[in-house]
Amino acid sequence: MFDVKDTDLFDLEEESFDTVIEPDIIFSGNIRFAKPFMIRGKIKGKIEATSDLVVDSSAVVEADIKADRVLIKGIVKGNITAKKMVFVTATGSLEGDITSEQVVLEPGSAFSGRCTMVK
Repeated sequence: MFDVKDTDLFDLEEESFDTVIEPDIIFSGNIRFAKPFMIRGKIKGKIEATSDLVVDSSAVVEADIKADRVLIKGIVKGNITAKKMVFVTATGSLEGDITSEQVVLEPGSAFSGRCTMVK
């Protein structure tokens, strides 16, 4: 098919994440983290990171996001600024603007917004 750099984000197991917001958790507020982080629950607010963020297929996130790499399998409403990559899988949905070095939208994904690719 095609080769995408930095897709080792897909290879991370749950044990690779210091923090996982489970499906039964609803959180409202600001989140800051420096190690890989996974969201399976519902988040509303703002997310700032110096690491990777995975929005799992069961997650609903209403937040502006700043991170190194962002993998979206669930639903995100908000603008994303990623240093390296934003990857929206076939099960993912993003409503908001993207600013990143690399952007991947898999066939079947949903995206509504503007995309700016920067070096």
